[in-house]
Amino acid sequence: MKQYSIVEILGDGISPELSESVHALLPVLPFWMDFRVIDLSLASRTRHKLEIYEQAKLAMTEHPVALKYPTATEEESPNKLLREFFNFSVIHRPVSTFPGVENNFKRTLDIDVVRIATGGTYSDRGMRIGTESAVALRVIERVPARNAAQFAFRLASERGTAVVSTSKWTIQRAADGLFEDQCDDIARNYPGIPYRRELFDSLLAGVILHPERYHVIVCPNEYGDFLSDMACGLIGSIGLGDSASYSFDANGRVRMAMFDPAGGTAPDIAGKNVCNPSAALLAFASLLRHIGEKESGRALRGAIRDALAAGEKTADIGGALGTREFTAVVAKRVASALGTLR
Repeated sequence: MKQYSIVEILGDGISPELSESVHALLPVLPFWMDFRVIDLSLASRTRHKLEIYEQAKLAMTEHPVALKYPTATEEESPNKLLREFFNFSVIHRPVSTFPGVENNFKRTLDIDVVRIATGGTYSDRGMRIGTESAVALRVIERVPARNAAQFAFRLASERGTAVVSTSKWTIQRAADGLFEDQCDDIARNYPGIPYRRELFDSLLAGVILHPERYHVIVCPNEYGDFLSDMACGLIGSIGLGDSASYSFDANGRVRMAMFDPAGGTAPDIAGKNVCNPSAALLAFASLLRHIGEKESGRALRGAIRDALAAGEKTADIGGALGTREFTAVVAKRVASALGTLR
């Protein structure tokens, strides 16, 4: 039986319950998984200081695939530090409609948002100019832009879909213009993949009015942040989104990946068996696809989708199941799909 080693990064609030849900899936998978655990909870960070980050760096250097749970940011931001340590330059957020989840958007959405993970307006804290003005720098770098574009086109190639690049290049001619130039250049290497540019404000309206026209969307940092959360709102829950961060080698190939659920630590419901583990399980499904276990990844994502469609869901999205009960339902469906039911 095959075995994989991955890093599991623990966090705060509901994180232990999310980890428990992921581990409950392991017995129904047709391979072994070994978890190298790194505790980035606030208590652990307070106790160990920078030493715990050194442990994380060592673990992820040895095992370049990680599953991370939400962490508190009362002091430093672990996500920001990990992004800087490992040079994560691209974030991928798949967002799709789940039958059985109520929302105010009656169309079907199925998009992959690929965004630069660095730069934009997020890298500069800005400064005040006297009492009446303020200024902030907006940075776009060529290499992260190319990595994002390359990732988007590879994803579209795998899935047989089109790519749309989006920004405000007609206004931000230097910064967004540099981003779009990289997308145009990478597109020339994929002549069989439909590709177009769209202005970001127009794209937001387009996703709502004609969602069937959008598949893989690649964009600068803050645009992707806005678009991802809007898309999760359209499908009815931020808690049904997962995310992946990637770093690349000099040839543009993925060298390290970290998968995590969207959403926060939710300390108000921690330990009550009421949190929705779907996003964590979806992140785990994406991790499985990344390491080559595509059948298991599809089975897990399909099990979550089928459970929700059947009304087997947690209270936050209108169901009656607790965290463990929902996880058990998903595990049984995965086992049935993979033929590992014991």
